[in-house]
Amino acid sequence: MKKIFYIGFISLTAIFCSCSDFLDKSPYEDPSAETNTDEASAIAMTNAAYQPMQRPKLYNMRMWALDIVAGNSEVGAGGGTDGIETIQLANFTTGADNSAAIDIWRGPNPGIMYCNTVLQSVPTMNISETIKNRCIGEAKFLRANYYFILVRLFGDVPLSLVPTKPGDDLYPVRTSKTTIYNDVIIPDLIDAINLLPTREEYDDNNKGRASKGAAAGTLAKVYLTLGEYQKSIDMCNLVEQLGYTLNADYSTCFGGEAKNKNTPESLFEIQYYGLTKAGFWDDENQASWLSTYMGPRNSGWVGGGYGWNQPTQEFVDQYEQGDLRKDKTILYEGCPPFDGKQYKSTMSSTGYNVRKFLVPLSISPDYNTNSASIIVLRYADVLLMKAEALNELGQTVNAEEPLYEVRKRAGLTNRADIEGLTQDEMRAKIIHERRIELAFEGHRWFDMIRLNDGQYALDFLHSIGKVNASRKHLLFPIPQKEIDANHNLKQNTGY
Repeated sequence: MKKIFYIGFISLTAIFCSCSDFLDKSPYEDPSAETNTDEASAIAMTNAAYQPMQRPKLYNMRMWALDIVAGNSEVGAGGGTDGIETIQLANFTTGADNSAAIDIWRGPNPGIMYCNTVLQSVPTMNISETIKNRCIGEAKFLRANYYFILVRLFGDVPLSLVPTKPGDDLYPVRTSKTTIYNDVIIPDLIDAINLLPTREEYDDNNKGRASKGAAAGTLAKVYLTLGEYQKSIDMCNLVEQLGYTLNADYSTCFGGEAKNKNTPESLFEIQYYGLTKAGFWDDENQASWLSTYMGPRNSGWVGGGYGWNQPTQEFVDQYEQGDLRKDKTILYEGCPPFDGKQYKSTMSSTGYNVRKFLVPLSISPDYNTNSASIIVLRYADVLLMKAEALNELGQTVNAEEPLYEVRKRAGLTNRADIEGLTQDEMRAKIIHERRIELAFEGHRWFDMIRLNDGQYALDFLHSIGKVNASRKHLLFPIPQKEIDANHNLKQNTGY
């Protein structure tokens, strides 16, 4: 059986060093892949497993658009049917034909296939134990992430742990999410922690690869999602011991300059190198869409500028007086200029645009030249996870310190604001902090649906007028196209 690789993923420095210029994304089939047993082949297979995360089906579109579904923002865009699939999700009127749901259902599958290929092939290769362990650790980290996306959005999903071959069952049933957590996601991440290098053990050509800290931070989030609070704290402590810190300036977590990529705060981010000739929706596209999509529409401020993801008034009202993150996250009339240009409220339908990810024309002059990374996990998230887990265990006073560390960088230095709170008050404070600190990074929806078995999400959505939201909407619909093609798939309740 032939294995499909991507030329771009054979060249390590092309992926993980933004100054490289030889990432050619043309796909090809290597008929000798099964017999290749050198380190370059192992690395190439592993590199391919990262690539589906870069695609618009996942982090280059659908994952960050979940903040729109969560009520932080509105689509904006060009009206008509532009973004209709996200509008339907955000208005809770979607059906099983929703193209965003189809994208996210299908998006992880190539990555899972590549991971399974690595995990089947690399252990028997006659290569150094260092490279072997690293490749296996990366594949396990990535496979856990792909399945973590799927089970949170769809619940039970088909499970595949080996590469598909002729004669295999092409009509899999849905495996329970509990089984996938216990048998795949958690064990894969534990193995990844044990196998992967630390961030500092990677050389410059390999910056951005999955590391021990990335695996530990992800496992902390898995445990938090499952209500395993002490285990989550243990993983947060491990991340802290590995030397991660907050950047002094919140803004330096984002943006297109090299200094903003893979910073001391970053645990894991999706890498791009820009300067691509691939089409905008092509899987081979190597430019981040964040600036292109979120820049004020037709403003000429950034390459592209499509006006998506416009913050709501309700979201903007959540900023506390003196919060430095406001001016670094959103554009509003009277805010500091962007690249020498003054924002007007008429530039969006809500009066606001996202500023956080915008890259000036001097750095990214066109829609497909943005080399900025997309942040998946950073240390501020870990601190807030630790605070939440401590509070849920009744250690409300101990939760104050990690929460204060995040707020202090934001200029919120009055400790009295978070002292002497009840457990319920502290919970509300932490969830508020997560909403503001991690705004538009794709975390809000997952936070909402895991709290109080999803009731938090429904209560919040109803409070902002999303009265169509019901319990069925806590999961996305299984795409009807997939059900039609596989008679063993059953639809989520209510769709």
